[in-house]
Amino acid sequence: MNHWEWSLLEEKEQVDHVMIGGVEVRTGHRVRLNPHEGGDILDLALRGQVATVESIEQDYEGQQHICVVLEDDPGRDLGMMRQPGHRFFFKVTEIEPLPEEEQGQRKTASQARILIAGIGNIFLGDDGFGVEVVRRLAGSTLPEEVRVVDFGIRGLDLVYALQDRYETTILIDAYPHGQPPGTVSVVELDPNEAAEPSGNLLEPHSMHPMNVLRMASATHGPLKRVMLIGCEPATLGETKAKWD
Repeated sequence: MNHWEWSLLEEKEQVDHVMIGGVEVRTGHRVRLNPHEGGDILDLALRGQVATVESIEQDYEGQQHICVVLEDDPGRDLGMMRQPGHRFFFKVTEIEPLPEEEQGQRKTASQARILIAGIGNIFLGDDGFGVEVVRRLAGSTLPEEVRVVDFGIRGLDLVYALQDRYETTILIDAYPHGQPPGTVSVVELDPNEAAEPSGNLLEPHSMHPMNVLRMASATHGPLKRVMLIGCEPATLGETKAKWD
């Protein structure tokens, strides 16, 4: 990402709701899709489908777009986690809000208040700690307000996920800080501190967690509570500490 693109992200205005037919529509609301005639064939095939608003996006020309996840999609949880192939964009005029009495009929993944994010590169020394922890958690029964995601080295995906304004974000990662290997530490982070990010903001084949948090804070406003559960590695196979 170059300086010009970064400046555009910083200046991009956040949209938390839109008015459709006098009804306020926000993330998590249930809507019915009504694509315009003559539009994309895939969009037309979704006519009449009920979906959940995953996000409200505004492009650099000020046009608003509604991103939705289909309720009947078997992979809808992936869509709510901003994974490609399960999210669809429609114009505001192509969305019909469901009546208020139908809004609470189905709980959605957007109601999650706690994000548990596994971070790490399984091909790099002991850096697979976070990935393995969330793999095991994914097979457990957790409260509905908890979302568990393996982000690996996908820093941009984590930036997008943090836009959902979780009450608490728990990062699980290898954390080299001079303790005996295997030591697990819990640290509360301040991602909103006015510090200059080190190196490239996002690297395609690695993740610098603090840079990700700073970018998420800069593009979408201050983050809420962020915790790190970190395990001291024996070796990362490199000398650079990712939490510097």
